[in-house]
Amino acid sequence: MMLSAVASLPQQRPSRITIRGERRSDVAAREELLDAAFGPGRFAKSSERLREGRVPARGLAFTALDGKRLIGTLRLWPVTAGAARGCLLLGPLAIASDVRGRGVGADLVWRALREAKRRGYRAVLLVGDPPYYQRFGFSAGNTGCLRMPGPYERDRLLACEFVPGALKGACGMISSRFAGMIDRVVRIPVTQPA
Repeated sequence: MMLSAVASLPQQRPSRITIRGERRSDVAAREELLDAAFGPGRFAKSSERLREGRVPARGLAFTALDGKRLIGTLRLWPVTAGAARGCLLLGPLAIASDVRGRGVGADLVWRALREAKRRGYRAVLLVGDPPYYQRFGFSAGNTGCLRMPGPYERDRLLACEFVPGALKGACGMISSRFAGMIDRVVRIPVTQPA
């Protein structure tokens, strides 16, 4: 699916909520938020195999703040999806429990997708709740032949293509090996098929 709804995203959010790029000073609060949201099992997830020991894609780690309090976090990570290049893995997305339902998570996702598309990435993958992520253009339509490292629920492996066909024929393991290096060396051009 194309990211067609990005242009229609409302730009207004609750008065005190700010979304900005993640800073080094956010690390402790981010980790505390992730622990609260996912518990001690968060490091056992398949997606964590693709993130461990790495840093997120440059400019694609975001925080949401209510005043000075960190209330949300979202990061994108370079990956390869079989033979497909120019892909990112979204996650984890975590929102403080007392502000859920205020659109903070949606604002973080829209911001991350807009910036990833602007930077020339071709597709974003994630493991998540299909009803939640469908509104952003994610589906399992192009992920049936892809695999995650470790256990996961196949129907929760979703993708959003910025370039139609970016994942066409993509089969095999989603990997972080060389993904960040490739994307730093060669800017992936975003072209529309004729």
